[in-house]
Amino acid sequence: MTTFLLLLVSNVFMTFAWYGHLRHKDVPLWTAVLVSWLIAFVEYCFMVPANRIGYSSGFSAAQLKTLQEVITLSVFCVFAVYYLKEPLRWNVVVGFLFIGLGASFVFNPWMAAPPSTAEGTTPASASETHTRNDPAAEQPGPGPVAGDAGP
Repeated sequence: MTTFLLLLVSNVFMTFAWYGHLRHKDVPLWTAVLVSWLIAFVEYCFMVPANRIGYSSGFSAAQLKTLQEVITLSVFCVFAVYYLKEPLRWNVVVGFLFIGLGASFVFNPWMAAPPSTAEGTTPASASETHTRNDPAAEQPGPGPVAGDAGP
């Protein structure tokens, strides 16, 4: 939940950094760039901890990026309607829903690596299917080497 909230806050700042200047066409471009950079700095103060916390709690980098993009589209819809006063057209909604559908593939368990079936190993539990996969941890070792007495 912390990761989600930090990503949400960071995306509000980033949306203003990227698109807020569109309402201020009379401001010189260099000023818009400078102000956008200052806003983006604040965004990074939320995004970096969100990614660190999320990655440490088991999200893969791909899952974090996907979550960030879905949040970005949601924040952008609200921003476009209420700040830029643009209508939210049906084709935009449908396009964003397709992006959301694509994002669901990143989080579904069938995208996880298949469980190992080697003797002495157990398949990952259902609760672990959303976490990042460490191929080295899931692959069985080469087994005993001929002439190896073992530990």
